[in-house]
Amino acid sequence: MELLWIKAFHIIFVASWFAGLFYLPRIFVNLAMVEAGEAHRAERERLQLMARKLYRFMLPLMIGTLVFGLWLWIGYGIGMGSGNGWMHAKLLIVVLLIGYHHICGSLLKKFEAGQSTRSHVWFRWFNEAPVIMLIASVILVVVKPF
Repeated sequence: MELLWIKAFHIIFVASWFAGLFYLPRIFVNLAMVEAGEAHRAERERLQLMARKLYRFMLPLMIGTLVFGLWLWIGYGIGMGSGNGWMHAKLLIVVLLIGYHHICGSLLKKFEAGQSTRSHVWFRWFNEAPVIMLIASVILVVVKPF
């Protein structure tokens, strides 16, 4: 029974973390579209506040995802042993997602410092990375293709 609770909490944390990974870059798109100048200062500050609060909230979600995932992997041996190449691929995706999360933090700092030079189009493409990683992760875990 405990295993099912751990799986449930892992899924809850993953879904919540991904919600942040999907939405934060969308805020960046809007920030990149805000024109420079005093007239748009309030809008820029509001979007930066939203992004900052969301990013802070995402950290415990990422940690919860990792804790419950490691508990399943190490505590219950899910994905261990031979013939579990899918788990190695999934762990690579997890590492990439952690990196993506931290890149979002770096981009947020650039916005706050007024140093962001990327266009809204670049952020629209940047926003697609977690979608691709989610699709790959789900396929790896459910289908276990190798």
